Amino acid sequence: MRILIFNIILLVIGYFIYGKAVEIAFDPDDRTTPAYSMGDGVDFVPMKPWRAFLVQLLNIAGTGPIFGALMGACFGPVVFLWITFGAILGGGVHDYMSGMISERNGGASIAELSSLYLGKTVGWIMRAFAILLLLLTGTVFVNSPAALLAMLTPEVLSTDVWVAAILLYYIVATLLPIDKIIGKLYPVFGAVLIIMAVGIVYGICSGNYVQQHMVLKDLHPEGLPVWPYMFVTVACGAISGFHATQSPMIAKCITSERQGRVIFYGAMIAESVIAIIWALGGMTFYGNTADLAAALTDFGQSGVVYDISTGMLGSVGGVLAIIGVIICPISSGDTAFRSIRLMVAEITGLDQKHIRNRLIITIPLLVIAAVLSRLDFNALWRYFSWSNQTLAMVSLWVATAYLLKTRENRFASAITAPPAVFMTAVSVTYILMAKEGFKLSSTVAYPVGMTAAAALLIVYVYVLFRAGKRRG
Repeated sequence: MRILIFNIILLVIGYFIYGKAVEIAFDPDDRTTPAYSMGDGVDFVPMKPWRAFLVQLLNIAGTGPIFGALMGACFGPVVFLWITFGAILGGGVHDYMSGMISERNGGASIAELSSLYLGKTVGWIMRAFAILLLLLTGTVFVNSPAALLAMLTPEVLSTDVWVAAILLYYIVATLLPIDKIIGKLYPVFGAVLIIMAVGIVYGICSGNYVQQHMVLKDLHPEGLPVWPYMFVTVACGAISGFHATQSPMIAKCITSERQGRVIFYGAMIAESVIAIIWALGGMTFYGNTADLAAALTDFGQSGVVYDISTGMLGSVGGVLAIIGVIICPISSGDTAFRSIRLMVAEITGLDQKHIRNRLIITIPLLVIAAVLSRLDFNALWRYFSWSNQTLAMVSLWVATAYLLKTRENRFASAITAPPAVFMTAVSVTYILMAKEGFKLSSTVAYPVGMTAAAALLIVYVYVLFRAGKRRG
């Protein structure tokens, strides 16, 4: 329990101190936001700050801070360091900048922002990459809640039936104006998510659990090293590129730039608290990382969530907790498809005021998702995780380029460049080592990953001081 309290205190301090530094680096002002200047009644709709915060939290949460945190807990207590400091120094910076830079550019997607600040070639690469990530995200967030729902309902309502039902809901939620379902129901779902997390904390405190001694070392049963695997496994709880696809959605709805720190940085901190709760819950319930890893192998992520929830809170409390876990992915899955619709609309120029144009884009996407949902969940998760962190890397470089090009004080970019360099090392090293990548040994992958990160750091420093000479 001391671990939980200590890390929450760090996250709160990080929000007030480092979050303020991030806000100063961006320099928000009182200009009219796109919610008013571009209002269309569908995607550009003014939203109250508290509602925008809860919608943002639901959009970014998904099963990432739950499933990812449980899998990351297999690496031992070091996972808490990554979740906490990753969120403060990386995830919060990433989410704030991707949301606010989008707001400054009329609610543009991360792909469009990549084109504006890193060049058209990078922009097209990012369009393809972001759409692929969102399809994987939407599919992952179909499978996981469907599996949980199948556990809670009669046998006739199988996982396949629930997959079909969730996809039908996605069509409706993707087509309707953002204030009809998302704006009204998601704040309620956000409250359920928070209550569910509080319930797990209660279970940790009230249960008679004996946690075996764990040290900060590699504890993964498959022998995977902490670097870089843990930093990819735990994505949404620390830093996640998926958030860069979701923040522009709320950037279209905020009514003042000065709300950005609460809505974007604050939602990331709240998600990290959820991730810490579930990582600690997994360690506490199973007593050690080896048993947790074995349970994940035998029963899958959904089965482990079911066991923890019912084991800690009983049948009623367990069902309530599981409902929260079901809501998370569904609420992120539908906004993933909504983000693809908006991205495709940017490319094609189809006016999204007309429902026919929304249908033209949405229906094929859901058909693709239905096909992808037949693939192995673990394989989908691995590809999703790497794509996720690679998009985070690019998003941070976009933010760095933005600050270099637009801020009079070019050193403001020093707030985004360090996490961008770090995530470059993570992403490159992982794809070189992973079995879904090039399967190279660490003796090759480590130096190549570090060299790639160092090379981009050198380019950044060169551009930084060259910009200073031009302005001087």
